[in-house]
Amino acid sequence: MEDKGRVRKGYHCAWQIHYHIVFPVKYRKVLLDKGIIEIIKETAMGIQERYEIEIEAMGMDMDHIHVLCTGHPKLSPGQIVRIFKSITAREIFRKRSDIKKELWGGEFWSDGYYVATVGEKANWETVEKYIERQGKPKEELKQIRLF
Repeated sequence: MEDKGRVRKGYHCAWQIHYHIVFPVKYRKVLLDKGIIEIIKETAMGIQERYEIEIEAMGMDMDHIHVLCTGHPKLSPGQIVRIFKSITAREIFRKRSDIKKELWGGEFWSDGYYVATVGEKANWETVEKYIERQGKPKEELKQIRLF
């Protein structure tokens, strides 16, 4: 991404905050097929327009998703996760009601998640490459070291 070092500006602040967020499908079910991925991508575009969140990269494997994003400092990482998970789950269930049969309790995403901050200079490209390679067969990938 060309402007990864760009300072974002609000009315009363400026920031360079980037989060690497990972959240799994409920019960680690293998449900992220091409149709679901398209719903998630379309929904993410709407989330960007409505909230002060910018999705910088997304990568999906069959049972979890990685998101590299930035958001206004007034939004905690937990709030970003809650917004993303609730809106995408609602849209998935609305457009693909057959998915509910695979899950119990009406939730698409697991309650847990992983979040880390990402620096523009130190490990940005490593994390970005890792996210972009999600879902590719392991034999196509070289070892990716995050630390």
